[in-house]
Amino acid sequence: MRTIACMEDLEKLAEQKRKENRGYSRTVTLCAGTGCCASGCLSVIKALREELERLKLKEKIKIRATGCHGFCEQGPLMVIEPGNIFYCRIKPEDIPEIVAETLQKDRLIERLMYTDPSSGRKIACEAEIPFYKAQDRTVLGQNKLVDPCAVGDYIANGGYSALVKVLTSMKPEEVIDEIKRSGLRGRGGGGFPAGRQWEYCRQAEGEPKYVICNADEGDPGAYMDRSVLEGNPHVVIEGMLIGAFAIGAKHGFIYVRNEYPLAVEHSKIAVEQAGKLGLLGTNILGTDFSFDIKIARGGGAFVCGESTALMASLEGMVGEPRPKDIHTTDKGFKDLPTNLNNVETWANVPFIINKGSSWFASKGTSGSKGTKIFALTGQIRNTGLVEISMGTTLREIIYDIGGGSATGKKIKAVQTGGPSGGCLPEELFDLPVDFEALAEAGSMVGSGGMVVMDEDTCMVDVARYFLEFLLDESCGKCVPCRIGLSRMLEIIKDITEGRGTEEKLELLKDTAETVSVASLCALGKTAPNPVLSTIKYFRSEYEAHIKKKQCPAGVCRELIHYSIDRDKCTGCGVCLTACPHEAITGEKGKVHRIEDDKCRKCGICGEACKFGAIKLS
Repeated sequence: MRTIACMEDLEKLAEQKRKENRGYSRTVTLCAGTGCCASGCLSVIKALREELERLKLKEKIKIRATGCHGFCEQGPLMVIEPGNIFYCRIKPEDIPEIVAETLQKDRLIERLMYTDPSSGRKIACEAEIPFYKAQDRTVLGQNKLVDPCAVGDYIANGGYSALVKVLTSMKPEEVIDEIKRSGLRGRGGGGFPAGRQWEYCRQAEGEPKYVICNADEGDPGAYMDRSVLEGNPHVVIEGMLIGAFAIGAKHGFIYVRNEYPLAVEHSKIAVEQAGKLGLLGTNILGTDFSFDIKIARGGGAFVCGESTALMASLEGMVGEPRPKDIHTTDKGFKDLPTNLNNVETWANVPFIINKGSSWFASKGTSGSKGTKIFALTGQIRNTGLVEISMGTTLREIIYDIGGGSATGKKIKAVQTGGPSGGCLPEELFDLPVDFEALAEAGSMVGSGGMVVMDEDTCMVDVARYFLEFLLDESCGKCVPCRIGLSRMLEIIKDITEGRGTEEKLELLKDTAETVSVASLCALGKTAPNPVLSTIKYFRSEYEAHIKKKQCPAGVCRELIHYSIDRDKCTGCGVCLTACPHEAITGEKGKVHRIEDDKCRKCGICGEACKFGAIKLS
């Protein structure tokens, strides 16, 4: 491909690629994101290539291996066009039938179609699947349209046209104004207005200026940024180019954790391809705008998701945060003006430029515009990545998109915002998902983690789990976070192990409030959220642990007791055989019993018993 020097060159290349695509009678799109790779998609793709080669069909049928489609639990996924035919959980041995029946004879294969668990109905079209139908997939929807390693795919779908528009017809101040009018707020957790941040950086004194893409996504269960960077790295690069032009920056970094090898690889390929097209480097599109991007790999420290810690890491120092009395837009990387946004924020920029600020602002609420990607996980039927308009309620996400409880038990709570987020009870599920509403309720949008919990979840244990994670990931630089989290964890463990008191519960609350106020960085300030929100909404569970020495959910081992119901036990011996600790005794045909001193409360006996004779108290 030749260097792109103007809009005409870009349009010619886009039309050339679209013409190539029209030469195929069918396009088979297969998800090759990390989730589907783990499910065996690479073997499926290999089998499809070999089958098309064998039947001499490779010139007629296009195979496109893409990034994440979102519906991770149904992988490997396949979408066949035309027809929007959706097949899921495909195996290599299914390929000959797919080629023979669907690709050659237009016949659907019912067993590979998606089955709606609520109705049992088979659904053939991707667009009709409830998981997808209820979403607004502005950013994620592009993933299935492009091969992340083929810049031509991105250009054929309008890629880099926003950059050309900016460089040929807009001034930097006009770009910033457009972003400000759109209402775009940072998607990395802080929610700061992106346009204002860009403006501050442009006005700051000092050269050169830098822009950074924060792809250091460390929240357990969160993989939104990884999937966008894996699946469509060029949209992130284009967003950074537009931001750099508006700010006056000449250098950029994509800071991605090394545990994301596919995101690292695809980012490197995309940067190289953009450079060869003349979209990165010097005098881009024949203008005086020059900009380069380097890929920086992080070591996996959770705290490096914090802006100042990330910049310290980029400089080769220990990833620790510093006071923000001077903003990074004034003195950031190397003490020079620096603008940092996360992957999803940058990915929204080309859409805003092409479709207009009013289009973006028409989605969402008065203070939270556009769409937001969430990683929906936990005890829910449909797990995966979802993208919704801001203002969509938690209930719509959990039940309409997520399909409700995976266990058939009542959903008790949802945690939003990752490990530093809050746990909200079912009675608050009608809250709109926006920055202010969730913050007021004691949680946050955060980077986009969303964990659903049913009635078998112990909320005290949930707070303990996240405290352990946050304490382990704390950089330890400031005393409130280092000592406060440690003391909070001690108290929580006392409560879950039967040593809790009402005085300790009040001390836990007071310590959490102190940590939230006095910690140096945002990670420390939000770390108490799981504790404060569970005390606020699930105080009865704390009181049961303290006053009754019981865990209502049957999770905290030191507070539960297994016994055998004499009226239900048949003496079959299945539980005795299943117990790995030899804690069950009894003769064949007679009532068995559990010896408390040997029981490790693993619950295996209860799972093995077919008569419901194992009691938990």
